[in-house]
Amino acid sequence: MKVVLPGGSGQVGTLLARALLEDGHEPVVLSRAPAPAPWRVVRWDARTRGVWASELDGAAAVINLAGRSVNCRYSASNREAILRSRVESTRAVGAAIAAAANPPPVWLQAATATIYAHTFGPPNDERTGTIGGHEPDAPASWRFSIDVAKAWEAEVDATVVPRTRKVKLRSAMTMSPDPGGIFDTLLRLVRFRLGGSAGGGRQYVSWIHDVDFVRAIYRLIEDDAFEGAVNVASPNPLPYAEFMRELRRAAGVRIGLPATRWMLEAGAFLMRTETELVLKSRRVVPGRLRDAGFEFRFPEWGAAARDLVSRTGTARRAGPTAAGRVASPGGSNGQG
Repeated sequence: MKVVLPGGSGQVGTLLARALLEDGHEPVVLSRAPAPAPWRVVRWDARTRGVWASELDGAAAVINLAGRSVNCRYSASNREAILRSRVESTRAVGAAIAAAANPPPVWLQAATATIYAHTFGPPNDERTGTIGGHEPDAPASWRFSIDVAKAWEAEVDATVVPRTRKVKLRSAMTMSPDPGGIFDTLLRLVRFRLGGSAGGGRQYVSWIHDVDFVRAIYRLIEDDAFEGAVNVASPNPLPYAEFMRELRRAAGVRIGLPATRWMLEAGAFLMRTETELVLKSRRVVPGRLRDAGFEFRFPEWGAAARDLVSRTGTARRAGPTAAGRVASPGGSNGQG
């Protein structure tokens, strides 16, 4: 099957494109800055419907992953870029689907588990979960992420595509051994003996192993019962202190120095990022996937961490799996 991946040049898009290619499918990545890859890459501007839109005609699925990274300081300009990159790219993809003569039967749209409230209480699933933005114990600055998540999903909901099923991927952090990803960052902290609790360590971490993420995406493409919001996360989120303890155990590191809240604030300022990424308690569970009988191969973080650590060296050595090709927009011969 042909699967189009707008914004698919990042970690998650590369993970999906690689899996699709290995399984004999045809991934096509839409990128603002096409670079050689083992699959076809087509240029788009992530804002307007252009000749790239022809790639969606006849595709089996489109998985829109476009959006500026939130790993930055939330300055006014960065806030605007984060919001616009998500809303405008979603609007462009929706317009392309609506105009296609043979539109893809399913549109998986990246969203985020961050839409749920900061909580130490019961977990958030799709049916009973509390949307965030008004938590009394959360900093007002965290409301920005909720507002972005709401606007992102609202753009999907407003798009009229009667022949295409829409699924909003409320995804937790996808853990893969690839260099540059969130797991790579956490493992480096552990190996530098900095992988202790942070800000007390009570905050929950929601996560999903890369193998289960890919399997969940396949299930959502194939199963017509899924429409609307779907939590793509492990069924077992756990407190940060326990999360890091299991990662240290998997990495064979005994010591992990803790970080207080003021230390995190100072570090985030120096690293040009935000403490929300660490301190917000994201306790999210995959209610709909679980109710549909989806079986996670890595439901527990300990086993997942051991697998990821064991694969880290291989991922670093592998690099690109094949010589790539960059396609001209809408082209069929793969020549840049």
